[in-house]
Amino acid sequence: MAKKTVLITGGAGFLGSHLCDRFIARGFKVIAVDNLITGAQRNIVHLSRHKDFKFIRHDISRPLKVAGGVDYVLHFASPASPVDYGNHPIATLQAGAQGTQNALDMARAKKATFLLASTSEVYGDPLVHPQKENYWGNVNPTGPRSVYDEAKRFAEALTFAYHRVHRVNVKIARIFNTYGPRMQIKDGRVVPNFIDQILHKRPLTVYGNGRQTRSFCYVDDLVDGITKLLFSKLRGPVNVGSPREFTILEFARLVKKTYDPHARIVFMPLPKDDPKQRRPDITLARRTLGWQPKVPLEKGIQMTMDWFTRHYDH
Repeated sequence: MAKKTVLITGGAGFLGSHLCDRFIARGFKVIAVDNLITGAQRNIVHLSRHKDFKFIRHDISRPLKVAGGVDYVLHFASPASPVDYGNHPIATLQAGAQGTQNALDMARAKKATFLLASTSEVYGDPLVHPQKENYWGNVNPTGPRSVYDEAKRFAEALTFAYHRVHRVNVKIARIFNTYGPRMQIKDGRVVPNFIDQILHKRPLTVYGNGRQTRSFCYVDDLVDGITKLLFSKLRGPVNVGSPREFTILEFARLVKKTYDPHARIVFMPLPKDDPKQRRPDITLARRTLGWQPKVPLEKGIQMTMDWFTRHYDH
């Protein structure tokens, strides 16, 4: 049988590169598309000589043509951290708008299954806890985070419009806080922030009073959830993340206890529109996909710390 082909936009990014690894390991042909604004070729350099891997440097907000068949299109192209979408606000909106449309056009033309990487940010600063897929969110449409939040909300609407009008087979994954190897050390999210501060022997920075909560999912678990959704009959949206909730202060104390008992914890003003609570209800993923995270936070942080320690100079 001919090998199936999967095209991954944002394929040189944190999540996209791990998906490239997974599909190559499963015997697929993989086409990674990335403009390298926030992705990095070092994330996929180990695949560069693999006979079933191809990299295309391209901005998906411009139309893309690919020769041959494509069976699956996974749209992961977008700046995703507060630092990145703060530095590239228009590019973030373009990735969610034109980028999503171009990826959907590719899926439509190739009669491929389309999967959108959406985000827990569509829930904004939620008034419902934990967040279920039927919650419509509490988003500031003009605040500093809106370029990412609203780009993903528009992308979800466009994805379902293509399903209704053009009968494209679509899936939507709402991804909650994910961490692991290949994150950017300066991307502004709490896990790389704390690792950077530990490695530099600087104080751990906690914003606000530290009582805001997050749920951290290791990247291998996240990739498991994405692949299960892709090959299921479920359309979504479906939450993919860890239901184990920590306050940021609890997490800082865990990092301090584990890696540097002498580290200080300092408090800084809370950024505008920073969500106070974030935890997915993953009942749908458990019941329909048979998926839930398996890697404990303590083990995942250790594996992430080990990776950063080995690769820090790079």
